[in-house]
Amino acid sequence: MSLHCVPNTLTHDRWDSSLPPVAEVNSGDTVILDCLDSSGAQMSHTSTVADFVAMDRNKIHTITGPVFVRDAEPGDVLQIEIRRIEHRGWGWTSIIPGLGSLPERFTEPHLFLWKLEKDFSYSLAPARLPLAPFLGIVGVAPETPGPHRTRPPGPFGGNLDVKDLQPGTTLYLPVFHTGALFSAGDGHAAQGDGEVCINGIEGPMEAEFRLTVRKDMRLDEPFAELPPKLSKVPDIGSWAFIASAPDALSAAKNVIHHAIDFLMDRFALSPQLAYTLCSVALDLRLSQIVNQPQITVTGTLAKSLFPKTS
Repeated sequence: MSLHCVPNTLTHDRWDSSLPPVAEVNSGDTVILDCLDSSGAQMSHTSTVADFVAMDRNKIHTITGPVFVRDAEPGDVLQIEIRRIEHRGWGWTSIIPGLGSLPERFTEPHLFLWKLEKDFSYSLAPARLPLAPFLGIVGVAPETPGPHRTRPPGPFGGNLDVKDLQPGTTLYLPVFHTGALFSAGDGHAAQGDGEVCINGIEGPMEAEFRLTVRKDMRLDEPFAELPPKLSKVPDIGSWAFIASAPDALSAAKNVIHHAIDFLMDRFALSPQLAYTLCSVALDLRLSQIVNQPQITVTGTLAKSLFPKTS
């Protein structure tokens, strides 16, 4: 088995099966990808909201790759063992007018910069935020000829933003082209299930994968095996925000409003910082879809986020 390192100068910002590979590996080899932040290195630990507004959004979701995996053919499955993901000590979260879950409430751009310790960030006081780095984009070249923007995910993987895809996880993706053409990036140091303001903690990452071609499997959609959950802090309970509505999006928006108002009232956070914290720490889930015409969504915030006051 060989080790291959791909630098962050070998990137692309569109899915396209015609892109030339930046590396070729054998099935079973290990690949280390150096990944830029989702802005394509337009942001830094000293950026301002003016820098954010001026950013070239054609470079959003700059990802490292593609990597050609020998013996991978259409109809096979690429087994992706996520071995290691390390952040680089900083990250950012933004509010973008017109985007996110609550565009009607947040109409001005906002940027928050995070300093990242090894396992926590203390940047948004009084919160102590556990870090759990993962890559928002892990994928192979889509079946349909490109170019395609990288924001929409699909059967090929891509911009899934599944925070469970952390080290110890094995992800399986269907292969649509010879060589699979594997790429990854869009690192998040932390994210809530929902990523409600449109970002997690965006930042550069180094990620290590073992790539194996599986000819004994068939898949139509991504599939993953998750390791046992490990927590950096004791579980001292959660706050749960519950809402029902005829559609899941409306119910989720009501949950997010409730959580923001709670954080503002309880911890004196500004609306923008409460929204930011929800994006990186609030976990949304469908609680029921059978009691029609109402769908129920629950959002939870761990009380350990505020260890001195909870």
